[in-house]
Amino acid sequence: MSVIGIIPARLQSTRLPRKLLLNSTGKPLLQYAWEAARRATLLDDVIIATDSDEIAQIATNFGADVEMTGEHPSGTDRVAEVARSLTANCSHIVNLQGDEPELEPDSVDQLVESVLWTDSVQMATLATPIRDAEVLKDPSCTKVVCDARGRALYFSRCPIPFVRDENVSIGDADAPWLLHLGIYAYRRDFLLELAGMPPSRLEQFEKLEQLRALDAGARLQVTVVEEPSIGIDTRDDYARFVARTTSADPNRLAS
Repeated sequence: MSVIGIIPARLQSTRLPRKLLLNSTGKPLLQYAWEAARRATLLDDVIIATDSDEIAQIATNFGADVEMTGEHPSGTDRVAEVARSLTANCSHIVNLQGDEPELEPDSVDQLVESVLWTDSVQMATLATPIRDAEVLKDPSCTKVVCDARGRALYFSRCPIPFVRDENVSIGDADAPWLLHLGIYAYRRDFLLELAGMPPSRLEQFEKLEQLRALDAGARLQVTVVEEPSIGIDTRDDYARFVARTTSADPNRLAS
């Protein structure tokens, strides 16, 4: 039984073209995400899945295992193609993000643990408390609500849950708002089943793939971590990442 991390990597990005290959720090953004995933103790291997020869060559150069795929409408479909080709002793798949270079390896391990030892859980993901009112209102930031066991009830781009009567604010210890973090762990057989399903009605409304799993009745466990990983979506995001990285290692740009 093995757990394999897969990073779906496409060359083009709408808001930040070729972002996975940006290398102002001296190495490509994708390499940081791969190295962070490799530090997770519960992943037996980390594979980069891509349809780009350029990404494949660069990833091979920094030491990654690479699987070439066809073109796909989503990262989940790309991950599923690779998962389908893996041997039967691969029991679980973790879908990682190539544009999250500062993902904590401990968060990956917590995610894997939440699905690895519980037969009733088919899929798992991460969330973190929302501490900024602008994040709560921002439709590009996905929110999740869970039941008492930590199972996802719904994901939305809207601020959920709506608090009608209680006097509760962002940052309060009992504040109910959670920001979804886009990393998933699946039982391999469930991932292959999910990839074969047509988009669900709720998924089409919200443009959130994880709603397909909930619509299908999946048990989706949510693990809450204190610190979010920071995704790189814009030129400003990348500039801040470069500043953080070079501040931690002032010699990096000079080397």
